[in-house]
Amino acid sequence: MEKPIKTGLLSFGMSGKIFHSPFQNAHDGFDLTAVVERSEKKAKNVYPYIKSYDCIDELLEDQNIELVVVNTPNTTHFEYAMKCLRAGKHVLMEKPFTVTSNEARQLFQEANRLRLKILPYQNRRYDSDCISVKNIIDSGKLGQLVEVHIRYDRFRNTISPKIFKEMPIPGSGLMYDLGPHLLDQAISLFGRPLRWSKTLGLFRKNSQVDDYVHFHLEFPQGLNVFLTASLMVIDAQPGFVIHGTKGSFIKQRADSQEKQLLEGMSPKNPKFGIEEAGKEGILTTLAEDGSFFQEKIPSEKSSYLNLYDQVFQCIRKEKLFPVTEAQIIQQLEILEG
Repeated sequence: MEKPIKTGLLSFGMSGKIFHSPFQNAHDGFDLTAVVERSEKKAKNVYPYIKSYDCIDELLEDQNIELVVVNTPNTTHFEYAMKCLRAGKHVLMEKPFTVTSNEARQLFQEANRLRLKILPYQNRRYDSDCISVKNIIDSGKLGQLVEVHIRYDRFRNTISPKIFKEMPIPGSGLMYDLGPHLLDQAISLFGRPLRWSKTLGLFRKNSQVDDYVHFHLEFPQGLNVFLTASLMVIDAQPGFVIHGTKGSFIKQRADSQEKQLLEGMSPKNPKFGIEEAGKEGILTTLAEDGSFFQEKIPSEKSSYLNLYDQVFQCIRKEKLFPVTEAQIIQQLEILEG
């Protein structure tokens, strides 16, 4: 095994605590070394050996750290990632990668100039529901795809205490919160759209930012893909609805990883990433005799450890990272458009 990658986190909030540190701790290729905690020092309660710095500059001065996870508020991503690169660190960037496509291009150019990696953390590609959908599409059982709906439904009708998410500043609102997940899943499954449009809405009382977003993407061969995220859905709809010339596939948003992580389960636990019973996808296809055949499709076990393994392979072995620069630029152009 190659030398582990010593890694630093720029924040130990929800993202650092749930989506990053458990996987860095569980993967032999990473050494969770340091974190930035500006006020309360909580990381040592979970990782007694970790260094806790008061500011980003202190962490960047640590010569042992090779990789920095930029998991700070959206508007800081460009500035902090650039500082990390110029300090000689590889970067793993939380979504949204940046607020604008121009900022993303500058970061990719700087990383290439310095021979460093800047990698997008698009973890929802590694959810069991998305993996299940990809497997069904790749199987050809649906025939030529005609119409696809991908959704994230929530019901949160009050204003979040996280000011950076609720103020009308660049990168705030639901579009920049859940939009990157929806767009990344669509682009990873279907490629580059020919055309797109979007609709935003504000429905919560006193909301200053969008709490509803809808994208319509048009792809070759007449495929229409509809992406929706809303904070005003009490009865959540299926996360994926796919119709083709030979059948349909319906899949609930059912990935268990976030829930298990919040409950304290380690990614090394054999039960980690296994969906609950009853969350199987429903595949309906046309039989040779003209009748319809319906079956339940269990999802494969999933883990964001696979994403971290690809980060390791990219940095240590120079293997291609699956989330490409072109895909990120395309995503941001749609968010901007």
